Amino acid sequence: MQTKQQLEDIKEVVSDVLAMAKAQGATEAEASMSKVQGIAVSARMQEVENIEFTNDGGLGISVYVGRHKGSASTADLSKAALSLTVQKAIEIAKHTGEDDCNGIADANKIATYIPDCDLYHPIELDTEQGLRDALAAEKAALDYDSKITNSDGASYNANIGCRVYGNSHGLIAGYPSTRYSLSCVVLSESETDMQRDYAYEVSRVSSEIGAPDVIGREAAKHAIERLDARKINTGKYPVVFDKTIASSLFGHFVGAISGGSLFRKSSYLMDSLHTQVLPSWLTIDEKPHVKRALASSPFDNEGVQTNDMQIVTEGVLQHYLLTSYSARKMGLETNGHAGGIHNWYISTNAPDQAALLQQMGTGLLVTELMGQGVNGVTGDYSRGAAGFWVENGVIQYPVHEITIAGNLKSMLMNIEAVANDIEVRGSIQTGSVLISEMQIAGN
Repeated sequence: MQTKQQLEDIKEVVSDVLAMAKAQGATEAEASMSKVQGIAVSARMQEVENIEFTNDGGLGISVYVGRHKGSASTADLSKAALSLTVQKAIEIAKHTGEDDCNGIADANKIATYIPDCDLYHPIELDTEQGLRDALAAEKAALDYDSKITNSDGASYNANIGCRVYGNSHGLIAGYPSTRYSLSCVVLSESETDMQRDYAYEVSRVSSEIGAPDVIGREAAKHAIERLDARKINTGKYPVVFDKTIASSLFGHFVGAISGGSLFRKSSYLMDSLHTQVLPSWLTIDEKPHVKRALASSPFDNEGVQTNDMQIVTEGVLQHYLLTSYSARKMGLETNGHAGGIHNWYISTNAPDQAALLQQMGTGLLVTELMGQGVNGVTGDYSRGAAGFWVENGVIQYPVHEITIAGNLKSMLMNIEAVANDIEVRGSIQTGSVLISEMQIAGN
């Protein structure tokens, strides 16, 4: 893939489409286009299950005729198809209602500096090697112990591509990126129980993916540890969220402070700006330009410059997460969050998960969550869970078929500690989290 030339070619297409929009009567327009090549291979029980090669591209455009908006997209990048796409977007705009908050981002917010986030590390897309890695991971899991009796498969994915965004302020910018992953899912079995668990790695750099046999053995170990799970008595207990799922707590927080939820008045954190929403020792930093990070980006989906921000300072909420539209709805200014967040770093105050378990004493370590029982309007939280029962800071036995419940507002305020066992495979980098008390429904 000749990335530099491909980027220039895509920029030319985006520029042409914006010119077409202006010629057809748009007062403002923005367009984005991506081009991705990738492979996905999977194996199950040491047999090839699936091999896919993708070569996808597509363009989306939003046009504004005054304050009327229309959007259209196409995977056909011929001149005729692009012209028709612009035409349809214009037609849609003429039939939509007028909204004073419509429009592209303000010119003074548009990115003028495009930092290199080091997101592009291409390799040859080798399905044979990908399949060897998947098979090796699964074999290591199956060979780990006789209690591993079945597999849900192992998968390898590689994607190499680039994205370009442009708007009628004159910005046309893009960057290439890569993403690789390897995962393995297996089933364990005892005389009375069967359990399922997994392990995976994901990175911008192929060589940073863990060895297949290590991933396979980790999946097997997790699955075996969950065997012969019990229920526990209903009651109120402290809870530790394992680092692999702790990010979901802050994910709900992201939704609650996002402009779309706030201007629709569908957030449990309405009118919370500059108020305490987390414990006073906890800070959340956002760093969009961290090299090789999975959620790094020099600009957001509207071409707005991304910048380092402290979202929460010593428990106090400093910023809502705003797009241009939501910001206008709220009488504020966008801060580069069209498309989501960019590398959140949650502060820590404990060395590791073992320290959290000691601090908790007796309670529940949650390693898996199920269901979608979260009400973003009220903050009410109720989800199925599995994990381990802990006494005197030591894991005693696995538990399952339980429900944990609370209210997100109080749950977040009652975070007692965050461990330094940071989970780096996502946009929210946090360690395990200890919450002082939640309602557990069991026996």
